[in-house]
Amino acid sequence: MGSTEDKIKGNWNELKGKFKQKYADLTDDDLKYEEGKEDELIGKIQQKTGEAKETIKGYIDNM
Repeated sequence: MGSTEDKIKGNWNELKGKFKQKYADLTDDDLKYEEGKEDELIGKIQQKTGEAKETIKGYIDNM
């Protein structure tokens, strides 16, 4: 498991708040976290924001 997944797993409530601040279009439903489904979560964020997967992972890694 990489650092992105570790950060999601360990700090999701904090990260979720930051994503909602940065991307106002994201809903709680978009940001629903299920353990083991980090890639699906990143995919949902990617679809909703239009950002590249690497950009989203970089944002998470730098939080």
